[in-house]
Amino acid sequence: MISEIVSILTNFIIQTTSSLGYFGVGLLMAIESACIPLPSEIIGPFAGYLVYKGRFTLLYVSLAGGVGSMVGSWVVYEIGKFGGRPFVEKYGKWILVSRHDLDMADKFFAKYGNLSTFIGRMLPVVRTFISLPAGVARMPLVPFLFYAFLGSVIWTYFLAYLGLKLGENWNSIRDRLHGFDTA
Repeated sequence: MISEIVSILTNFIIQTTSSLGYFGVGLLMAIESACIPLPSEIIGPFAGYLVYKGRFTLLYVSLAGGVGSMVGSWVVYEIGKFGGRPFVEKYGKWILVSRHDLDMADKFFAKYGNLSTFIGRMLPVVRTFISLPAGVARMPLVPFLFYAFLGSVIWTYFLAYLGLKLGENWNSIRDRLHGFDTA
């Protein structure tokens, strides 16, 4: 069943990116960054494959991913800021955030301050949810957006670069990433 879901998501990502171009990359990354489980580990490498095919450039893919991720992160940041911890504790289960996850993210954010957004945007799983504690902690918006954008550009570049370098073997890469996405 999980492999069917991943297959559906993969097809959605491929169709969206193929038909909407850079806007599609940004849109998909915004969705993923808004705590909706859409794996950037498929979005980025497929966009990189399209770089390999000559349809995209690595710079624009990275920028589109960074902008999209920043927008999605901003939405979640505002939810955390205006709803606060009680809102996240009450409704977090709908976006797969448990109280334990929120406690861990709070500790991480408290320990590393503003840099936690930058670091968090480059860590699988953490990258999707780091915006909630940033909003709850009322991190200043401009530094938050800067670090979210910068970390997301690096993450998107890394994933797209992998897709570029492994372009001819896209199908085998996609199959190998299924297990990672499931985890």
